[in-house]
Amino acid sequence: MRVRGAAPESDSSLMPFSSFRLHPDLLRGVKEMGFTKPTPIQNDSIPPAMEGRDLLACAMTGSGKTAAFVLPILHRLIAKPRGTTRALVLTPTRELAAQIDEHLKAMAIHTPLSGAAVFGGVGMGLQEHAFRSGVDVIVATPGRLLDHFRFGYAKLSGLEILVLDEADRMLDMGFLPDIRRVLRHLPQNRQTLFFAATMPPPIAQLSKEMLKNPVTVNVERQALPAIGITQAVYPVPQDLKFALLLSLLKRGDFKSVLTFTRTKHRANRLADQLTRHGVPCERIHGNRSQAQRTQALASFKDGKFKVLVATDVAARGIDVEALSHVVNFDVPHVPEDYIHRVGRTARAELTGDAFTFVAPDEEADLRQIEHAISKRLPRVTVPGFDYTTRPTERLEIPIAERIAAIRARKAEERTRAREKADRRGQHEAAMAGRQRGGLPPRPAQPPAPRGTVGSRHVAPLRPQPRGGSRDGHVPGPARTGHHRPPQS
Repeated sequence: MRVRGAAPESDSSLMPFSSFRLHPDLLRGVKEMGFTKPTPIQNDSIPPAMEGRDLLACAMTGSGKTAAFVLPILHRLIAKPRGTTRALVLTPTRELAAQIDEHLKAMAIHTPLSGAAVFGGVGMGLQEHAFRSGVDVIVATPGRLLDHFRFGYAKLSGLEILVLDEADRMLDMGFLPDIRRVLRHLPQNRQTLFFAATMPPPIAQLSKEMLKNPVTVNVERQALPAIGITQAVYPVPQDLKFALLLSLLKRGDFKSVLTFTRTKHRANRLADQLTRHGVPCERIHGNRSQAQRTQALASFKDGKFKVLVATDVAARGIDVEALSHVVNFDVPHVPEDYIHRVGRTARAELTGDAFTFVAPDEEADLRQIEHAISKRLPRVTVPGFDYTTRPTERLEIPIAERIAAIRARKAEERTRAREKADRRGQHEAAMAGRQRGGLPPRPAQPPAPRGTVGSRHVAPLRPQPRGGSRDGHVPGPARTGHHRPPQS
């Protein structure tokens, strides 16, 4: 096993992309995307991947790992005939799959290579067409890929390259059994590129099963936030978090803010309150449809919304150019989630700020984060903000109150049901009493006798004699009642 150490931080140690001897059409795409020099993970990963070696890479969020595997894939496939899918990239989230597919198409814009994203939340029709037409690269989430494998058109017998991106995140999300099922549908003779931010034992074991004599890149390197991120902690009572965020937003220092909450319910409540206070805002979480999530992210990137509220479903997979701030409205329980959240800013060697609101009951989670990054984060008190005031509105009703309200509503529904049943029983008892007393049940209203409408008598129709006029008029006595003999 060949091990490559971490590349030096200085840009002077990094050669230009042209030093990799990539296909000229790929270099044109890279240049148009604004890439000048490779990042350390790209510098170490691209050469062995171009040689067809298996790769085990440990790379933090925002390090540029997408290009580290996309460029070697495109370079290897560009000289071969099309007609079958030859590369598969597995990712944990829809957003990340869409992002990788977008970057792949931008890098391959001057080549005949094609790609498609396959994930849930949208129809399968276009994705089925991608399988049938044999796009060169498929970027997929494990669950939706397994859905397609149930049908005969989804065959990947010609697969040459497999990439597992964010493998540790897929483990956290429970995808490990799905990954093993996916592997049973793939040919054994292939190149495998394995990327993760951390290497827990199950992921290390999976990499041993999948990789053959891999080149290892930065595997011993501790996952840390990017160097360009300014991190700070804002101690604040739980019920004043919204007021503090609103105060910071109104000061005008935040240009674009990605705000993370712990739950979908809190994301909805926070977005609704920001909107009511005049802050352009959208949300992304697991209960939103894929169309809603895609539209929210696109509008945020275009600057239509100042704030995007998200749960950790978006911690990996959101790539916003020059994102100014990440705000952890809630402290994540897992330090790795903190690293990936704050990694949404200061991407591609830019700078950004990451602020974390910490309530007293979240101090233990904060200590775990500081231990993981080997750094005590500075505490910040906002001048002019009243930390003693009581909020006029609550962001979230405590769980005990929500449970009590649900129980009260259920009790009220049961009371109404009992009252209705009692009224029905009383009516049935009254009817039974009348029958026992020899009284017939209250009769239904008899039908009106023939010739009457209500209390009004209507003369019955008389049969018309033969020989009447064409319009039905029959000659009869004069209106005066005197008989008039027929005229001769």
